Parts: sequence; C-alpha cells; structure tokens
Amino acid sequence: MSSKKDNQQFIDSFRHSAPYILAHRGRTVVLVFGGEAVADDSFADLVHDIALLHSLGIRLVLVHGARPQIEDKLRARGTALEYANGLRITNDAALLCVKEAAGTVRVEIEALLSMGLANTPMSGARIGVTSGNFVIARPLGVRDGLDYCHTGEVRRIDGGAIEQHLDDRRIVLLSPLGYSPTGEIFNLSAEEIATAAASELQADKLVLMTEGIALRDNRRRMLAQLTLQEARALLQSRRKLDTTSRRQLQHAVQACDRGVRRVHLLNRHHNGALLLELFTRDGHGTLITAEAYEGIRGARIDDAGGILELIKPLEDEGILVKRSRERLEMEIEHFLVIERDGTIIGCAALYPAEKHALGELACLAVHADYHNAGRGEALLQAIESRALASGIEKLVVLTTRTAHWFRERGFQPGDHSHLPARKNALYHYQRNSKDIFKQLK
Repeated sequence: MSSKKDNQQFIDSFRHSAPYILAHRGRTVVLVFGGEAVADDSFADLVHDIALLHSLGIRLVLVHGARPQIEDKLRARGTALEYANGLRITNDAALLCVKEAAGTVRVEIEALLSMGLANTPMSGARIGVTSGNFVIARPLGVRDGLDYCHTGEVRRIDGGAIEQHLDDRRIVLLSPLGYSPTGEIFNLSAEEIATAAASELQADKLVLMTEGIALRDNRRRMLAQLTLQEARALLQSRRKLDTTSRRQLQHAVQACDRGVRRVHLLNRHHNGALLLELFTRDGHGTLITAEAYEGIRGARIDDAGGILELIKPLEDEGILVKRSRERLEMEIEHFLVIERDGTIIGCAALYPAEKHALGELACLAVHADYHNAGRGEALLQAIESRALASGIEKLVVLTTRTAHWFRERGFQPGDHSHLPARKNALYHYQRNSKDIFKQLK
C-alpha cells in the first residue's frame, strides 16, 4: 500500500503535467535515436514511453539509426569499417550490410510497438506503424578526392505522405535509408533525416536522443536551455565539443533555422528522460529555441501598451489591481514579459521590499489564447530566478482568486502581519487579498 506522501507526490506531479499534456495533444514530434538505443536492454522502456505519447494524441515520427548493427555485420563478413568526416564510406559490400541491419532494426521496432506492450500498462493499445519510401536521396559523390560511393544526403522528404499517415493516427517510422528517383539506395545519417523531416513537417519539436554526452557551461553544469543565437555562439566559440555533441548541435541550429520551434537534446540512458522533458516544468535535457518567435525577457518602456492590453480583462474582473499607464511606465523595470512573434502574451512583476529579503510577485498574467501551455509556470520560474539573483529569499503573492494555483507550486498561506510595513499598510487597498509565501532558499 502506498503512503500518503507517495500519493501526494503522484497527485502533484500529475497536476503539474496536465497543462503539458493538453499543450502537446495534436502536435507533431520527430524523435531520433541511434542503433545503440535499440540494442540496449532498456529500449523497451523507451518504446513504452513512445506508446504513451501516442496514446496522448501526439503525432510521432520516429527515425532510427543502425550504426552498431551495421558494424557488427561488416565485422562478421570481414569487411573494413571506413569513415571520413564522421560519415561511413558505403561501398557495395557495406551497402549490403546497411540494408540488412536497417531492415532488422526496423522490424524489431515495429514488433516492440505491436506486441512488446503485452505485459505493460499499455497492454491492449492499438498502435499502427508505417514505414516506406518517404526519403528521397542523392549521392554525396566525390568530395575532396574521396568517393563516398553509396553514402547519400537527403534531397527531399515526402511530407504530404507522412502527414496522411499521421492524420490516420499512425506512427511513421523512418530508417537511415533514402531512395533516388532511379531506384538507387543510399545510406543516410539518421540525424540528417530527422532534421529534414522536422523541417518539412514544420514539427513542433525535434527530439535527439543522445548517448549521454550533455552540453555543459564553463562550470560543468548542464545547459538546460539555449537560444538559437546562443547555440550558434557555442558552435563558433573555442570551447572543445566532442564530435557527436557538435554534430547534434549543428542539426538543432539547422532545424530552428528552418522553422522548427524547439529542439531537445536528451540523454537516452536516463529512464523516462522523454517524459520528464515534455511533461515537467524543469525538463531534463537541453532545449534549443528560436528566440525571435517566443521568449521571456525584461520589459521595455514600449511594452507598456501591450501589457495594459493584456491585463485589462483581469483588472475589469477585479483579479488584478488597476494600473495607470503612468504608473506602469514608472515601474516597467520590475516586469518580465513573454513576447510571441512581436506580441506580449504574458507578464509578471517582482517588487523587492525595503530592508527585507522579501519580494512581491505581482501582475502575473497570460493571454487567454495561450492558457494551459506552461507559460504561467515559465514566468514564475523566471521571477524566482530574478529574485534569487537579487538576494531575495522569499516571495509573497497577494491574490483574491488564484491562491490554489500558487499553492500547487509551493506557496504556503501566511499572515499579512509578516509583510513589510509599507505593504502591510496597503493591505486593505489590495482588497483583503490572501497573502501566500514561498521560501526560495
């Protein structure tokens, strides 16, 4: 029998995941993983997570690699392993091994999705899987005097055909093979296929499962998030990146440049990494985003009009205290905003208390069209980070209607006598609000 603590943890985590479940439903996600993942005993766990995503209404395109399986077959035949610039030189003998290995891996994945769920909580789930000639390729040819033979590159992706299968509630599975209009077969990079597919489909997410090498900052801390600009700067810096990380980061930048909103780099060895990244506030891996489309930043004076337009409906309902434009412009440095494609869709403010390690979180608002997608939580997290950077150890919120939302995120009821004198004097001006606190450190 589970304990009350375990039950509460489950309830809290389920509540926190609900907005993300709603936000991801009907979205297109391209997921790429290597042949190493398929060969691992833990691959069944990843397949189970994939099945769960499918059951939640996420449109999935899976792209698998087969490098270790190909190398095993090459060694068994006594054929040399030849690489150049991180790419396999695929001669006639190697191509036979590539076709055999890719076919075997594809069948294994299809079998796991079809029958391997019998003894799992997803038992009985009907999952349709489609694979086919969706990738049109061309040869790399001779480069720097080196003939890559049957190694190719993506020419185009048949996005229309893939979309039809996704609309039919089927998972699309792509192997690291491409086909020319003349019937030739080429060995391709799984990551290149995934990037091209995500771009063609304008996928909401491209997820690259890594072999455990995380991007880290100068203090060896994992980089949780990079803007497109920061990712480019990292690639151009003198920092030493291992070959795999550099290649994956290059694909992430390329995908964002081509319209993919978010790219995630996840350690596939961490059990449940995919679920943690998609359904928790803190995530698990490294997120690369195109900053120009949507992001959180400090407010500027010319944002005042957008903020006022955003908060007016809440002021009219008495949820927020009315603010004049003059007051807002005077306090603009306290505000953070979410800007989406040039429009202010969210805001929040942090007011430090005089002579107290206390800050007031105020005016947290998200446009009604963008509710239930984690943006309120993102603003809260940004405010908490700003508070800690400013030496603030505790946050207070004065609210009339949303106390439950804040309590679900770690705030606890308090007494207004704990407020600084200036704020305590204004307590009745705040319409007898409930004051709730959160200790940050």
